[in-house]
Amino acid sequence: MSFRRPLLLAAPVALMAGLVLAMPASAAVGSVLDDDLLELAQATPPAPPAAGPERRDRMASFNPKAFCLDRVARRAGNRTYLKIKLDLKADQVSAWDAFAKASDDADVKDTARCNALPSEMKERPNYVDRLSMEEAYMKARVERIEAVKPSLTALYNTLSPEQKASLDRPRPMGGMMGHHRGGPGPR
Repeated sequence: MSFRRPLLLAAPVALMAGLVLAMPASAAVGSVLDDDLLELAQATPPAPPAAGPERRDRMASFNPKAFCLDRVARRAGNRTYLKIKLDLKADQVSAWDAFAKASDDADVKDTARCNALPSEMKERPNYVDRLSMEEAYMKARVERIEAVKPSLTALYNTLSPEQKASLDRPRPMGGMMGHHRGGPGPR
């Protein structure tokens, strides 16, 4: 049994490592804006293996609103991490401030969207509902990117080659080692 476990984990880990290594630098900058993983709050909740009381308990325990609000908070925290990691110079602070303001404004819109989500899911949404939720999430994500990208581009253009290298580096895939996808970086 102990021999099978490493083999079962080796293939997914190797696949994810290959994806991380193959990710172009522009994709890393894209991860700065937001995770590209669809929010579980708007996607399919995990399907339990069996029906019965256990399934109802598991579905009732999923809180899309709290999950979504946690993502907004994580993005704000990741921006703080990035600001410290970049060690901005005095002439870069105004560009950072513009980026932070655009990101904060986008967070306000995302928070309002999160607050409109239910506090619990009692039943699994059907396929058409999940597709509609995915579409709404993608539209909100594009809106966020369009709002933040100009100030991010202006900030990026003020960075030194070392700072750009730090920002361009692909973020670790948190799904393998943590509870969320995407590593530090303002999203």
